[in-house]
Amino acid sequence: MDLIDIASASEALSLLFSQPEYWLVVIPGIMIGLFFGATPGLQTSMAMAIFLPMTLYMDFLQAMLFLTAIFTGGGFGAGVPAILMNIPGTSSAIATAFDGYPMARNGKHNEALGLALGSSTFGVLLGYVLLFFLIKPMSGFVLKLGPSEMFMVILWGLTLIASLTGKHIIKGLIAGLFGLLIGTIGFSEVGVMRGTMNIELLADGVPVIPAMMGMFAASELFKLVNSEFLVEDESQRKVRISYIMKGFKQAFKYPAILIRGSFIGVIIGAVPGVGSSVSNLLSYIETKRRDKDPDSYGKGNPKGVVASESANSTSEAGSMATLLALGIPGGGATAVMLAAFAMHNITGGPQFIREEMDIVYAIIFANFGQVFLLIALGLILIPILASIIKVKMTYLVPSVLVLATAGAFGLTGNMAGPTAVLVFAIIGWLFRRYNFSVPATVIGMLLGKMAESNLVQTLQISGGDISYIFERPITLVILALLVLSLFGSTIIEKFTKNKLSSK
Repeated sequence: MDLIDIASASEALSLLFSQPEYWLVVIPGIMIGLFFGATPGLQTSMAMAIFLPMTLYMDFLQAMLFLTAIFTGGGFGAGVPAILMNIPGTSSAIATAFDGYPMARNGKHNEALGLALGSSTFGVLLGYVLLFFLIKPMSGFVLKLGPSEMFMVILWGLTLIASLTGKHIIKGLIAGLFGLLIGTIGFSEVGVMRGTMNIELLADGVPVIPAMMGMFAASELFKLVNSEFLVEDESQRKVRISYIMKGFKQAFKYPAILIRGSFIGVIIGAVPGVGSSVSNLLSYIETKRRDKDPDSYGKGNPKGVVASESANSTSEAGSMATLLALGIPGGGATAVMLAAFAMHNITGGPQFIREEMDIVYAIIFANFGQVFLLIALGLILIPILASIIKVKMTYLVPSVLVLATAGAFGLTGNMAGPTAVLVFAIIGWLFRRYNFSVPATVIGMLLGKMAESNLVQTLQISGGDISYIFERPITLVILALLVLSLFGSTIIEKFTKNKLSSK
């Protein structure tokens, strides 16, 4: 099978460079994405939804370039509050906060922001290069993933995330299970109400994004109450382009981490509903496991920022592959793009790939250009965004809380959002105090309904017969990986000890 349609690629280049107006929407799109991504409580998908009506006045390709530009800008922008305030702008930047925020607290906020920009732009570039070559084979592979495979992928992801807690793996698994249960609160697919305790606000389930903001922000804000500034040393509070550039270059000193993170991002991003929320954590975990000094992670190791940002940015290309090839949105952002498809009377999927390959290639080529525009705009806007470290904590803490609460209200349109921020702020503080994994809980909440849906479908297809999974080789492979992730390191450790003692 030919991987590239040369004629369509040529038509795509001709289309892009014969009509300059296609590029006029890209710069405002990236700036909108940066602003929404960098503001806690606002989401990239929210920005795309707000500006979606504007695309009615554009042709289809221009609309897609505008929306993907917002997507690209938001992917990097979400890492800014994760680094400066330990509040991920979106769930895709959770792992960025693990080492980015400690770097900021150590006065290395410039380097951390530069690392994030370098890793993000590399991730977007490599992701779309991979998409260019692999879109056809990937579309065929994703079609083979049934409900049982999807359920196993979710369980595997959770076990990997639970291992983040090091020696507290059991507590990590409990935290992940807790998150899964929270994620299933509300009406089920068959209309059965679960876990609401007759509270009307919970009928639609727990609002995940406000809950995530509460869990991540709480303990840090409690800690910061007694601090005067985010960075205590005044000499380290300066925002310097030279240091940001230093961090930008430093990202490329870890090519193996960049490439591994990018591959994880593309593969996980192509799984509908999982995407960047999981890919950044999986990349972080793999990097930590392979490192000679895993204990340095969580304390300001730049490799942690590189692993997370390269994966979450690349997952954009993966989710675009699913959208373009199958017509299935990989997450909220690509769901808005699917709405743009409908507004222009275009149906995504195999037929779209077959008949409009020049448009597909044009979208991919335009994203190559967006990478360089993101570098330029990021370097210009980072100093403005990073000036937050000069604000006193007496103003910053209440401002962030008000912003998070208002953002939560904006997301839900009722008191469910602010209430979730408060309740999960307390839960997050308790979890951190007793060494339960907060990331595992958050990911469990994000994937709860999806896990339930796939489990129910698997049971319906198999009739409850467990032997069904033995007829699904991909399910068995993922199950083997799950078992290995739980017991692999213990087995290897015992094997090594036995080998050494026998000598």
